[in-house]
Amino acid sequence: MNKQCELIEKIYKDASMGRFSTQKLLENLKGKDNKITGDVEEIFNGYSSYEEKAKEILLSRNITPVEEGNMTKMMSSMGIFKEVLTDNSDSAIADLLIQGLLMGEVEMKKRVDNASDDVNKDDLDLAKEFLKFQKKSHKTMEKYL
Repeated sequence: MNKQCELIEKIYKDASMGRFSTQKLLENLKGKDNKITGDVEEIFNGYSSYEEKAKEILLSRNITPVEEGNMTKMMSSMGIFKEVLTDNSDSAIADLLIQGLLMGEVEMKKRVDNASDDVNKDDLDLAKEFLKFQKKSHKTMEKYL
């Protein structure tokens, strides 16, 4: 990782994985009567937006964005499929999403809090905005528990 772009690379990786996971979740919910679907779509759109913003920044700095590996994605896909197959209630889906959001939230909070003075202010602002999105999404999911 490029030291100057670590924060943006982390946002890209997390947003990319979040988009991938929520996309898989939405595919597994297709044709089911879940009230949570609209909120999952909003989270998907949020992740997609942050993924795109981070990607544009990285490309403008001549850095190739790196996503999570195929193994991580495959494990996520299989886990989502298994969870939805086992229990596709809104509560179970919210719990699944909260777990993922919380992991990302904790990691991003640490990075924001420990950002050094040489981190680009715009990068830090985007990280704070992404963290706020994660917290808001987490809060939205709590109503389904």
